[in-house]
Amino acid sequence: MALDDTWFTETNADNGAAFSLKLSKKLHEEQTTYQRITIYETEHFGTLMTIDDLYMVSDRDNFLYHEMMSHPALFTHDAPKDVLIIGGGDCGTLREVLRHPSVTCAQQVEIDERVTRLSEKYFPELCASNNDPRAELHFVDGIKWIKDSKPDRYDLIIVDSTDPVGPAEGLFTEAFHRDCLRVLRPGGIFIQQSESPLYHMELIASLHGALRRAGFSDVKTMPFPQPVYPSGWWSATMAGKGRDLAKFRDADARAKPFDTTYYNADVHRAALALPEFMRKRLA
Repeated sequence: MALDDTWFTETNADNGAAFSLKLSKKLHEEQTTYQRITIYETEHFGTLMTIDDLYMVSDRDNFLYHEMMSHPALFTHDAPKDVLIIGGGDCGTLREVLRHPSVTCAQQVEIDERVTRLSEKYFPELCASNNDPRAELHFVDGIKWIKDSKPDRYDLIIVDSTDPVGPAEGLFTEAFHRDCLRVLRPGGIFIQQSESPLYHMELIASLHGALRRAGFSDVKTMPFPQPVYPSGWWSATMAGKGRDLAKFRDADARAKPFDTTYYNADVHRAALALPEFMRKRLA
């Protein structure tokens, strides 16, 4: 919540913690059909978007999330061509996906069109690939999109959602994961943002169970830093359809034909090595 006109503070009451950014001004605020979107200019983190008074994306640290939600999965797949992004309305993940020359189609399915339209205005660098001929933007319910999709449709599904409440709650269920497995091709990969290992370990363990019960053969969680999200430590959880996720195209990652800020082959390999408390909890 914004305590005054000087600071934006998100409080995590369950863990007795909070994180604040000093503001310069409010740029925009609106209530959409689904949520309240507010955009600020901050003194040190650039432009900031919040949804329902929770941090969503900032100029300064969004590269961590967008790169880790995309490149590990894309470099684990042998030759990803058809990619589906559920959520991802700020379009940063879409931009990273389209850096890969093998991708021929990237469909982004975001329920709230206003997130994307405001991102195009206030985060134009994240939306730089929106007009790429390989990109398709669809503003509908991602759960229904998956349910209506034909089997063996995608090589990769990325669930770039908000926290598992409100419109995103159904994206964390076993039934949804089972539908995702059905529409993935053999050897396909599913990846989903999975909250903080420090604050939400029960959710991560539950997600592993749901993915395995849905039929995925391998499940791995990769932690990474994310300053504006609760605890400053976030994660993405990958699941493979008949694929060993520990093996990735190391040589291709080292020779990637595009620049990144955080991701590289060594970061990828390191992210697969879990801290001891996570390893024990997910065993």
